[in-house]
Amino acid sequence: MRGPRLIATDLDGTLLNSASAVTARTRAALDAARARGIHVVPVTARQPIGLRTIAADAKFDDWALCSNGAYAVHLRDARMLFAEELPPATIQALAEALRASIPGLLFASVRDAGETFVAQHGYADIADLADHKRDPKTMGGVPLEQVLAAPSLKFVIRHPELAPAALFDTVRSLGLTGFEATLSGAPFVEVMAEGVTKATGLARLCEHLHIERADVVAFGDALNDVEMLRWAGLGIAMADAESVVQDAANETTASSDDDGVAQVIERLLD
Repeated sequence: MRGPRLIATDLDGTLLNSASAVTARTRAALDAARARGIHVVPVTARQPIGLRTIAADAKFDDWALCSNGAYAVHLRDARMLFAEELPPATIQALAEALRASIPGLLFASVRDAGETFVAQHGYADIADLADHKRDPKTMGGVPLEQVLAAPSLKFVIRHPELAPAALFDTVRSLGLTGFEATLSGAPFVEVMAEGVTKATGLARLCEHLHIERADVVAFGDALNDVEMLRWAGLGIAMADAESVVQDAANETTASSDDDGVAQVIERLLD
């Protein structure tokens, strides 16, 4: 491909190493790209609170795509370019169908430009700081009816014992429509509005920035990155990504612990 105009990168397991840090080499590669006028955009399942923890290390201060492409927010001034929300009726129907087949499920909802996290009673008890980049002590807890009562940028489905992959399979087996479900490597299933993926969010941002998809390089490692890797002009999977992710990409780079993203950027800028 010709020189990229935008680099779209997943964070956990992709840009960030196993210590959830941005290495010096990776930061230098991002800085070099920005010095060439290339947009560097985090495309993540995280919310802004999770980006703030690494923003200084990565120098993220421009557009970001959060909740797996559900909304675009400018990190300097909190402007929203777009936001796609799940209607209450959709998440209510999904929760009801799931609870009928799996007892003990817990739910949470991301709202208000990613700043509000509404968790069901008991959710915080099984959550860690790393899960949502929020201290579980700050999550509180409300009746399920309140979790389901308002539109959601991301709806979270979790079980104290069942693996996320099993929950994901159950969600897909229900035959319900009106939403998109995926996995990011976190210990829960993530549900967005119908048609929303990292690819759709990235396409909308690129349209705003007048950038062709052929000029986009995208990096990812998990199921929620598949559509983005297929959409980008050059999709790069990490070495330790699942086979379905590597199959979606044009090529594979080294792992995040070996600065795989930096290696590709250095090559493209050479």
